[in-house]
Amino acid sequence: MVLLFALAVAVVAVAAAVVAVGGGGGGGARRSPSGGVFSPSSLRIMASSPMTKQGSGIFRMQRSQSGLVLMQRREQTRSREFPTTENSEAVEARGYLAMECQALAHIFCNKLMVLLIFVPLGLSAGKLELNSAWIFTFNFLAIVPLAGILGASTEAMASHTGQMIGGLLNATFGNAVEMIMCIQAVKAGLIQVVQGNLLGSVLSNILLVLGMAIFGAGMRFRNRQFNAVGAAANMTCQVVASISICLPTLYGEMAGAGSEQILMISRICSVFLCFVYFFFLFFQLITHANLFVDEGEEEEEGAEASLSVAGSATLLLLCTLVVAACSEELVDSIEGVSTNFGLPKAFIGVILLPIVGNAAEHATAVTSAYKGKLDLAIGVAVGSSTQIALFVVPVAVLAGWAYGTPMSLNFRLFDTACQMLSVFLVSQVLQHGNTNWLHGAMLVTTYCLIAIMTWFIPEST
Repeated sequence: MVLLFALAVAVVAVAAAVVAVGGGGGGGARRSPSGGVFSPSSLRIMASSPMTKQGSGIFRMQRSQSGLVLMQRREQTRSREFPTTENSEAVEARGYLAMECQALAHIFCNKLMVLLIFVPLGLSAGKLELNSAWIFTFNFLAIVPLAGILGASTEAMASHTGQMIGGLLNATFGNAVEMIMCIQAVKAGLIQVVQGNLLGSVLSNILLVLGMAIFGAGMRFRNRQFNAVGAAANMTCQVVASISICLPTLYGEMAGAGSEQILMISRICSVFLCFVYFFFLFFQLITHANLFVDEGEEEEEGAEASLSVAGSATLLLLCTLVVAACSEELVDSIEGVSTNFGLPKAFIGVILLPIVGNAAEHATAVTSAYKGKLDLAIGVAVGSSTQIALFVVPVAVLAGWAYGTPMSLNFRLFDTACQMLSVFLVSQVLQHGNTNWLHGAMLVTTYCLIAIMTWFIPEST
């Protein structure tokens, strides 16, 4: 799979080189087939020289060659003035390749893509039987740029479809890294790591990413306005998701509550959460789309080159396969890292793994907020956490049902309390429609407090 990914990048690079060579070769000098240039003065000299009769035959041959060159030049001039269908198709093909190369350059010409060197290192570390710490580190760093490529290809694919299909694509692949890692961990039976990863993804988006974005905007602007209605709709969905996690957890603390009943309740709640998310998509994209439109974002996106449907689909497929392979290696190394190096599983699941999956969104949100596009930053941070809470969490529960793993919504009381309190805090920050740097500092501080607490959570038997 790594070879396929590298081969695809190499083919694109070769195509770009071909386009560059083809575009630059039209302005050169044209020569005769024999390699010489025949001027009128040289012909007069040859005619007046004392040549023999045998030499006059050579002169006539050269004259006929010069006439052939002139006819070829006239034919080429005529083909440029009146292009045929074959020429126009060639021009369109070159333009198509040029746009594809430009779009790929926009995705890959990023400082974060330097970390792609860790993709082959991470995939080969397990086969070379390296230490679990090296396997974890290599794959940890490899997933960071892959998450950015996956997000960019998803956006390119969604730009060629309708709003509803684009929303479904974003829901499916927008948090594909978290979803793949969760399914791999569910398959391996690491239930607490999965629950911590899901909780950490929500907390990192609404506390760390949003907090840093608001703080970055506050460094340039004293107060910054944003669309409070759209943010309130997302936070309402967060409250619903928090309640759906809180209820099975509280039911598990009741006397006489069995694990089978908790599993059934969790699966029923997961189905309802999926319906709520589809209702939210319909609300956001169809009935009340005007509440979520950012005009400045639309203008900027329209000026950038975008991959075609075939290009984005190919890149999406290849990147998903590589992410799945790296995630499998990463999940398999968690047990060894926790045992041999004393790194708590709660800290790995709640803090480290979500940072990997949300690295690209972190950079996008903070950069956009610093440029004054706070609506875009809030949409990235809060919208991503809504996708995780209403879509990725129930998908993980249903995946556990398919694999026969007891994955439920019965989280720890500490996890449930952290989610409920964080959602309440973010709702208070976003309810007024304007923020300042102090709000961002409070959100980041809350995330740091939760990270410190997760380090000291004891391992359960």
